[in-house]
Amino acid sequence: MRKIIGSLLILLPLFSVAQEITKPTDSLTIRGEVKQAKTFYLADLNKFPARPIKDVIITNHLGVDFKSESPKTVSEFYLTLIASDGYKVVFSWNEIFNTEVGDHTYLITEKDGKKIQDLNERILVLSASDYKTGRRYIKGLQEIVVGRVK
Repeated sequence: MRKIIGSLLILLPLFSVAQEITKPTDSLTIRGEVKQAKTFYLADLNKFPARPIKDVIITNHLGVDFKSESPKTVSEFYLTLIASDGYKVVFSWNEIFNTEVGDHTYLITEKDGKKIQDLNERILVLSASDYKTGRRYIKGLQEIVVGRVK
């Protein structure tokens, strides 16, 4: 076990050099296959009640109405989260609103005692139940585009 950890520690500096600096974002827009696009600014995000992650329960998608003819077609939707540096991550509607993944996907409004406006990465999203959490840890979230499988 020590050899694996030691090898990972040697590689970590290489990964940090390869990462681009994320431009801070001050707004988040949801657009695409929704009835109306919506933009949230930092002040809007600060109005949401803040709780430690262990107390957050995500159960629905209030505030965003999908362009769906019937409940059956909702499963055709997916969300592309786009960071300010162009990094993209995809979630299906079912992942977010119908599985444990959604229960453990968080919009971070405070980190290490710093409020969202004081964070260098600003708007963050974490999918804490992923096996490889770094793949869907988004810094500088700028936009969520709702798409539909054709």
